[in-house]
Amino acid sequence: MGVLNRMSRHGTKIGPYTLHEEINAGGMSEIWLGTDTAGKAVALRLMLNNTTFAFTERKRFLTGCETLQACQDDKHIIGYIEHGKIDGELVLVLEYVEGENLKLRMATGDPVLAENIAQVLIDMAEALEVVHDRGYMHLDVKPENVLLTRNGRLKLIDFDLAQLIPDPPRKLDKNPGTPHYMSPEQLAREPVDHRADIWAYGVSAYELLTHRKPFPGDSADGVFHAQRNRSDFIPPRKLNPDIPLALEKIVLRCLEQDPAMRYPSMSVLTHELRKALYV
Repeated sequence: MGVLNRMSRHGTKIGPYTLHEEINAGGMSEIWLGTDTAGKAVALRLMLNNTTFAFTERKRFLTGCETLQACQDDKHIIGYIEHGKIDGELVLVLEYVEGENLKLRMATGDPVLAENIAQVLIDMAEALEVVHDRGYMHLDVKPENVLLTRNGRLKLIDFDLAQLIPDPPRKLDKNPGTPHYMSPEQLAREPVDHRADIWAYGVSAYELLTHRKPFPGDSADGVFHAQRNRSDFIPPRKLNPDIPLALEKIVLRCLEQDPAMRYPSMSVLTHELRKALYV
């Protein structure tokens, strides 16, 4: 990030953009609210470790930028503006949306989420359908990576772990992701394809509908044991009887241990969701 600390960056110019307020920060990057030369609000994601030997971080950052650029649509994917080195810093410029991720919305019991849950589930599926149709798997699908705007629109974010969909499935060189949302085959270091995203969608949907994870665990091994054992698995309608039976069947099919038993594609899943939810 350079020698300037975060607090001193307010008002800093990076190329045609001016930084105004830090929105979020993680281990690899931080996100700022900024404006362009016309005064339009944008979000700027700045890579923190910009040293010569930050090969892994730089590759992941750039892969995420390139994948996002390739997966653009006008509805459910965060908008891409540009990326590259600006004034010596690696920067991704995105559309700025006012909203919070679904993890925060669940934690606060947000009524907008509760009232729009059916549309949120469909919008999430449509976002992943776009990603898969463009030839990629996201590999980090979870409520934290889905923004819900103030007017109820959904935006899928964070493409850093995305990879091209392999045919046939293959083992990943590394094992990226968040264990609670990783499929059994991924946790077991077996070959994976886009159906790992379908599993993660099922976990996220279960969590949104019940406010608990289907396979809890304190570690990747603990989650994997819960996935394989299933003795403590609770069908979602037992936790929330308001869930339509057809919707429960969809979630359970996403959570099949055998990838061949899950939906073959997000387009089939999205079609089934619309029928189940009358949307």
